[in-house]
Amino acid sequence: MSLVQYYGTGKRKTSIARVFLRTGKGDMTLYVNKRPRPFQDYFHLDSLRYIIKQPLLLTETESKFDIFMRIGGGGAKGQAEAIRLGIARALIEFNRELRPVLKAANLLTRDARIKERKKYGLLGARKAPQYHKR
Repeated sequence: MSLVQYYGTGKRKTSIARVFLRTGKGDMTLYVNKRPRPFQDYFHLDSLRYIIKQPLLLTETESKFDIFMRIGGGGAKGQAEAIRLGIARALIEFNRELRPVLKAANLLTRDARIKERKKYGLLGARKAPQYHKR
C-alpha cells in the first residue's frame, strides 16, 4: 500500500509552513520548530483555527484529509495564514477543479507584506531622531 499525500507550501511574513494532506478522517498533526505540539493548544484562539480551516470549509473537504503541518518562524497569526495558504495549494494538487473556488475567496494569494528594514541614521525603518535647528 502506498501513501497518497498532497503537498503545499505556504509563507507569510517570516513564517514557512509545509503542509501534507493525506486521506483520512480529519486529524491535524502539528510540528513547530521540529517539535510535536497539540493543534488545539498551540492555536488556542478560535479565529486562528478558523483561518487555518478556511480552505477546507470552503471546499467541503474537512473530514476527507488528515493534515500534517511543519511550521517555523514568525508569530501565531503569520503561521496560521501560512498554513492556510499551504492547505489551499495542497487542495489544488488534489483536485484542480477547486482552484476557482479558492481563488474567488482570495486564498491562493501570497501576502507579500513583510517588515521594512531599518535604515542607518534612523531609529527604525522610518522614525528619525528629533530635528533641532540650533
